[in-house]
Amino acid sequence: MTAGFTDIHCHLLPGVDDGAADLAASLAVSGLAVASGSRTLVVRPHQLGNFAHNHGDDIRRWTGELQAALDDAGLALEILPGADVRIDDGMVHKLLSGEVLTLGDHGRHVLLELPHETYLPLEGLLAELKRHGITGILSHPERNRGLLNEPELLPDLVEAGCLMQVTAGSLVGTFGADSQRLSEWMLRQGLIHVLASDGHSPRSRRPLLRRSFDRAAEIVGRDVAETICSINPALVAAGRDVSAGRLQPARRMTSAAPRGWRSLFSSRRKAA
Repeated sequence: MTAGFTDIHCHLLPGVDDGAADLAASLAVSGLAVASGSRTLVVRPHQLGNFAHNHGDDIRRWTGELQAALDDAGLALEILPGADVRIDDGMVHKLLSGEVLTLGDHGRHVLLELPHETYLPLEGLLAELKRHGITGILSHPERNRGLLNEPELLPDLVEAGCLMQVTAGSLVGTFGADSQRLSEWMLRQGLIHVLASDGHSPRSRRPLLRRSFDRAAEIVGRDVAETICSINPALVAAGRDVSAGRLQPARRMTSAAPRGWRSLFSSRRKAA
């Protein structure tokens, strides 16, 4: 039995983005996270894009205030500051100044959010981040329409040093069959480094990791499931290195894209 999950993607801070609406919702979401096995959680309000007003110093302060409220409520959950960072002009400069937050505020890993409907080449940005000692983690690639259309881009990104964070709910079908299919294929190919909840509220997009952990263990074995739900996210939260490149799945799988994948998405492009 795993000692507990570390969830590096949860929109827990009250009233600052599209996550928890108020303190009551934040406490309810936290209770669900603890009940599902989470022990440490990185609060991840959106930054840049439509949320350029969320400043790093405010997020740090809000995180401390929420931690005090969790402690008062008797919830055994450690929270750390972070951000869901939309790729935008001046992003690297703002990361270096502290205006935009890295995960856990350690200056080591940044969660990168692409526009949902398209893929933008990341190699140049990843290389620039690396020059400053920062590793890029791509947020929910299995839900990005561009990568759903061209899944063959994912292995090259991983080989280039990009870490992949897949939404736990995608693995169990919460975001539809396409995202589930891609996340299962990524898991079998060792292309997932972290599963995280992307939790938002106590009623929808809840921060539940246990079911997805069990599904990952069913597909590739318990050791890999613990790596992506507990070990790797704990390393990120602590500002420590996570091994880049592919994980080694417990069960040997073909490296080809899923059967029917090409025809599925080529037909959609024609229809569009």
